Amino acid sequence: MVSAFSPLITAGIFGATLSSALACLVSAPKVFQCLCKDKLYPLIGVFGKGYGRNDEPLRGYFLTYIIAACFILIAELNTIAPIISNFYLCSYCLINFSCFHASITNSPGWRPSFRFYSKWLSLLVSVCCLVIMFLLSWWAALIAFGIVIVLLGYTLYKKPAVNWGSSVQAGSYNMALTQCVALNQVGDHVKNYRPQCLVLTGPPSRRPALVDLVSCLTKSLSLMMCGSVETAGPSLSVLQDASCEGHVAWLNQRKVKSFYRGVAAADLRSGVNILLQGAGLGRIKPNVLLMGFKKDWQSDTPQAADNYIGILHDAFDLQYGVCILRLREGLDVSHTAQSHINPGFDEGHKSTPVPSRIQTRTSSSELIEPGPQLSTVFQKKQGKKTIDVYWLSDDGGLTLLLPYLLTRRKRWARCKVRVFVGGETEQKDEQKEKVLSLIKKFRLGFHDVEVLPDIYQKPQLGNVHQFENMVGRFKIETNPKQDSDCDLPRQEELSMITDQDLERNRAKSLRQIRLNEVLQDYSREAALIVITMPVGRKGVCPNTLYLAWLDFLSRDLRAPILLVRGNHENVLTYYCQ
Repeated sequence: MVSAFSPLITAGIFGATLSSALACLVSAPKVFQCLCKDKLYPLIGVFGKGYGRNDEPLRGYFLTYIIAACFILIAELNTIAPIISNFYLCSYCLINFSCFHASITNSPGWRPSFRFYSKWLSLLVSVCCLVIMFLLSWWAALIAFGIVIVLLGYTLYKKPAVNWGSSVQAGSYNMALTQCVALNQVGDHVKNYRPQCLVLTGPPSRRPALVDLVSCLTKSLSLMMCGSVETAGPSLSVLQDASCEGHVAWLNQRKVKSFYRGVAAADLRSGVNILLQGAGLGRIKPNVLLMGFKKDWQSDTPQAADNYIGILHDAFDLQYGVCILRLREGLDVSHTAQSHINPGFDEGHKSTPVPSRIQTRTSSSELIEPGPQLSTVFQKKQGKKTIDVYWLSDDGGLTLLLPYLLTRRKRWARCKVRVFVGGETEQKDEQKEKVLSLIKKFRLGFHDVEVLPDIYQKPQLGNVHQFENMVGRFKIETNPKQDSDCDLPRQEELSMITDQDLERNRAKSLRQIRLNEVLQDYSREAALIVITMPVGRKGVCPNTLYLAWLDFLSRDLRAPILLVRGNHENVLTYYCQ
């Protein structure tokens, strides 16, 4: 019927032409304006400006007019027709595939209203459009897809700070959830061991050195989670700060691949216990606890010291490995806000005891900018310095594994690892060969081993006196538990040191004093010292005496020191994959 009347055909062609022209000249500039306002691509922002009440894209109209006029002037519209047709087909192809992808992700937000919609029909149409593109003009199809791929690649590379709620995000969630559930069927094996770290940073921006060191251990390898405890009470503002997105933004800006988890609790130890038991998902959960050394333990309250040591005991009870990092300058860079920092995470600078509490509420705009030295101490290349490992007891191999992981990073790759072990002078060479053979079986690549018989020598008398002065303020003449007339508070009883405690732990005390002398002699110029951490038995070693061990062992060292204690679970194996 229509073909029998030629003017009707001509009118149809004119109608289709005018509708397409209006779409290109009016709708296209508005879409282009929105793209410019998103600031996804450089040099096109000038076309995002709108005019008038309706925010008309006049500059976009002018650009569209110029492009249309240029192709009209060549007087060969058929030249551009294949390219235009392919771009239309390309858009139809991508739209239908987007509908299909949104459907298979099972996102609750995807609710198509078309009654006869089918995801398989969308996929079929998408494939048909793709085939027709290459049938019409293969070179034009390649040009269209080339431009799309370049634009997509640029967007993925720049990672713009926009959130479209795309189906790709929903697909990522589905894939991650599926893999996490699948991991529950995988048993633990020493060959697949990874140090998954829970780092007690408080706000991560306040302890950048701790964050950077752990990031070197876990980046592209295993889980890292920064933990913070808010003890100001379970109010709405406290709970909001516990999940502050500003901390996550700081981690992303520093290129640290880490999660952030904040909790609200009555006290520090309770909050850390929540993190120890509840952090992670399925098999992806921490197995190593890292924290800063509490340098202000002598001036802080007995409760704060007991909380700090209690955290270590809780971690051991829950089968965590424990690491404590100490820098001579300290880890906390927010000195101006020091009174608001939880002293349990790191050393403080207070001269008077204060209650144990975490930071005040911190927004993304209030993050503390760290000082230049502390903020980059583990970001810069370490050169040809050494990583000195003092392997003093078998705790499963964590003391050896962590230095090996560090040397796999570019900034630590040129460092030589030196392993120091204790031994006897008469069997020095034999013991060295045994340790070298053991390290070779573990395939760690360490070739420098030193046997130190002088570890077992007596420490200098002056250092012994300094240690006695350190613990002197916590000494009492008799055991308060046996003295009915003593009226010391229960919390102070746990922190006091009796003569019996000192005598019972005298050998270990002298050992820590001597180890500090050895560190001063052998590792003065090291980039990092990794040493097996002593353990004070619960109920046998008072908390203040244990803190005195850690303090004296790691004091006055120029190099950063990492005290490491595994949970006696083997993390190294002889067997290859």
